[in-house]
Amino acid sequence: MQPDMDPFTARATLEWLVEMGCDEAICAQPVNRYALPDRMPAAAKPAPLTPAAETVASVPQHVPPAHKSDPVTEAEQSAAGAATLEDLQAALSTYPHCELRLGAKSLVFSDGNPKARVMIIGEAPGREEDRAGKPFVGQAGQLLDRMLAAIGLSRDHADAERAVYITNVLPWRPPSNRDPEPDEVAMMLPFLRRHVELADPDVLILMGNHACNAVLGRRGITRLRGQWTEGFGKPVLPMLHPAYLLRQQAAKRDAWADLLDLAARLDT
Repeated sequence: MQPDMDPFTARATLEWLVEMGCDEAICAQPVNRYALPDRMPAAAKPAPLTPAAETVASVPQHVPPAHKSDPVTEAEQSAAGAATLEDLQAALSTYPHCELRLGAKSLVFSDGNPKARVMIIGEAPGREEDRAGKPFVGQAGQLLDRMLAAIGLSRDHADAERAVYITNVLPWRPPSNRDPEPDEVAMMLPFLRRHVELADPDVLILMGNHACNAVLGRRGITRLRGQWTEGFGKPVLPMLHPAYLLRQQAAKRDAWADLLDLAARLDT
């Protein structure tokens, strides 16, 4: 890899090399091992200590332990200090402890109308979302838009009554779209909770297992879907993730039933 390569390209290149089976680093220039000495020169002996240095070396030196901040505590403090959604996005962009930010192209904060009655929480950005800087813009996002349109909702609707607001548990794309790690979710949870508080929707829609696990502490979306519960102080409806529906066409019947249930609740 080139020394002037940016960190995102370098990480993507390294991941590609690992996927290709590369397991050894080789120098750019060949090494003539026959020209190497049979024995390495012996290490130089340290110079003898002077009487003053011996006295100092014999005194135990107290080294204070390095202070380590707790990432979750720091996230809670940072999120609590955000008075607006813009403040929260700025706090996320400067939060240093989540390493996902080092390999992602963009911070995927939200999309839609922040005054909407419905707030959708997904899992994490994928490749298309990372490129666009918005959640749910790939194939799953296109299906989600069609699902919402079927009950008269839209992420870009000017009327808050018919609009939706969308975010994710993680604002940065995990490498190779892997599942979120527990420590990553723990760090982002204070920001997500504050996000819901600032947007203040009427209902939350949790798309998939990871959103349910983050907000409700429960998994098993095929059992949870369609059952209203409560999370973050809001009515919550777990639903099947659109990516799952693309793989399991038969499950669209359950998703349609959940959409009708959501529409009925909004009407009442």
